[in-house]
Amino acid sequence: MTNPYPHELSIGDVYFSPMLLVVVLAFLAAGITVLILNKIKLSRYIFSPPYVFVSIMVLYMVLIDAFWIKF
Repeated sequence: MTNPYPHELSIGDVYFSPMLLVVVLAFLAAGITVLILNKIKLSRYIFSPPYVFVSIMVLYMVLIDAFWIKF
């Protein structure tokens, strides 16, 4: 029986935390979301775009952690 919890990701002899994968995926998803917001010109209604980027990234991190890569 395998362990349902993720373990370290190994690339060669270097071990990475699974949280690193979640952060990278959330960063890419937030970047794509911000590009879409800029394309449809909804970003002009945002007071502070860097805060919105970080909050979208945190939202994606929580969603990825809850539904895809569980810790």
